[in-house]
Amino acid sequence: MDALNAGDTAWMLASTALVLLMTPGLALFYGGMVRSKSVLNMMMMSLSAIAVVGVLWALYGYSMAFGNDIGLGLLGSPTEAWGLKGLFVGTYTGDEVSYPLSGSIPALVFVGFQATFAIITVALISGAVADRMRFGAWLLFAGLWATIVYFPVAHWVFAFSSDATGVVGGWIANDLAAIDFAGGTAVHINAGAAALALVLVIGKRRGWPREPMRPHNLTLVMLGAGLLWFGWFGFNAGSALGANGTAAFTMVNTIFATCAGMLGWLIVERVRDGRPTSLGAASGIVAGLVAITPACSSVSPLGGMAIGLIAGAVCALAVGLKYRFGYDDSLDVVGVHLVGGLVGTLLIGLFADPGSPAAVSGLFYGGGVDQLWRQAVGAFAVLAYSFLGALVIALLLKFTVGLRISDEDEVTGVDESEHAESGYDFSTLGGRAGSGVGHQPVGGLDKVGAAAKTTKES
Repeated sequence: MDALNAGDTAWMLASTALVLLMTPGLALFYGGMVRSKSVLNMMMMSLSAIAVVGVLWALYGYSMAFGNDIGLGLLGSPTEAWGLKGLFVGTYTGDEVSYPLSGSIPALVFVGFQATFAIITVALISGAVADRMRFGAWLLFAGLWATIVYFPVAHWVFAFSSDATGVVGGWIANDLAAIDFAGGTAVHINAGAAALALVLVIGKRRGWPREPMRPHNLTLVMLGAGLLWFGWFGFNAGSALGANGTAAFTMVNTIFATCAGMLGWLIVERVRDGRPTSLGAASGIVAGLVAITPACSSVSPLGGMAIGLIAGAVCALAVGLKYRFGYDDSLDVVGVHLVGGLVGTLLIGLFADPGSPAAVSGLFYGGGVDQLWRQAVGAFAVLAYSFLGALVIALLLKFTVGLRISDEDEVTGVDESEHAESGYDFSTLGGRAGSGVGHQPVGGLDKVGAAAKTTKES
């Protein structure tokens, strides 16, 4: 019988906090990439995912993902742990309270850790529809997609069967035996496929691709990328579910594969465009992190760097597909997360090292194509289910509540139209100290702004 391990518990508490930090990091990363009139809405879309998905996870999401399978490895029982029942009632043993365990950690710690995965997966989708989606429609989409798509897919990929407890898990983890250590399929392919479906339904931004829509604050992008990399150690090494050798192994791969991912993207930029960019460096970091996520327990550090380098280069090329095919993926969720997730998941079939914790041999290590076909089936099954699920949800919302803001509001800016706020207040520029004129609104402009506008027009 498993016993509580204080070291494992401490590491998993820290990992949960690290992964939760990734969503504010994503908000900064995405927020810096949009135009200044959309920055608050973009950050709100990321942060609101914490609220919506967090509540649903506690009510029934955890149960759907990790409850005992109700048939064919497709779904956990939604009522088994409804409201987390049975997971927070302790028993007194002397002077201490003993709570239900998940391995060597309290079950509640595992609940919280997996909640952060569900949250950031939904938040990732938002970058594809920057500048034009109604905030209320986004909240509805987030809740419906999490329920219909993410929770079942998490069961497929992350719920492992246990002979000791009699729990039956999902079909990808157990029957197919595809490797996805920390979410290449369940998180990145899942989010990327949903993003593609959503942008096809909601349509292009006004003026895209004729008008330049450059990032308004690259310093925020770089800061967000750094926070994502920092939090990703909880994402990958935390998925070892303990302070152990597997956590160390995955941590090392997370460092070096990401370094290679950044270099891969910058090399493509240098060859194709003549100069590397800060946006490319930040995007290469994310591409490397995405690709190593499913593979971090199954490839050597050299294999991990190869995967990171390939992913950085391929994703740098893939972001241009939206111009060729005409879909407006605002912040390249498809090019980075869908493509990067596919690269990392499929390359396990080539680079899997039998000396790694996963102990599986890929094609380059004499294992033939056995693991490769398993990876492909798992990856494309999640892709198809997520795309179709998101497509149906998006169409439903489009023809009921409506998905996008009006043309006039899009020109004005989604921050003002949806939240009546602005990310940057320039109203006091040029005003006298202590005059207070910068705080008197006049028809959406303060007096200084209105006066400046009148002078300019005259």
